[in-house]
Amino acid sequence: MRIPCPSCGERGHEEFAYLGDASLVRPDPTAPDAEARFADYVYLRDNPAGALRELWYHAAGCHAWLVVTRDTRTHEISGVEPAKAAALRRQEAG
Repeated sequence: MRIPCPSCGERGHEEFAYLGDASLVRPDPTAPDAEARFADYVYLRDNPAGALRELWYHAAGCHAWLVVTRDTRTHEISGVEPAKAAALRRQEAG
C-alpha cells in the first residue's frame, strides 16, 4: 500500500505507524459516567468493511500525523489530509 503524504509525496506504508479510527472523540472526564465512557473509548472498536478515516503517523518521513481515508476491503486510499486540519474543521463544525 502506498500513502500519499502531503509533505513528502507517495511513500510505502512501511514508513508510517497506524494509530486507528480517526473519528473517535475522547470522552469528557467530568461526565457522571466517565469511567464507562473511557472503557468504551479505549476497548470497543468497530471493524467496518468499506471507507474508514484512520490516523497514521509518518514516522520515517516528516513526522506528520495524517488522516487517511481508506477502503478496508481493497486498501484503496481516497484521501489524505493533515490531522491538524481535520481537527480544526471538526471543532468549527461544533
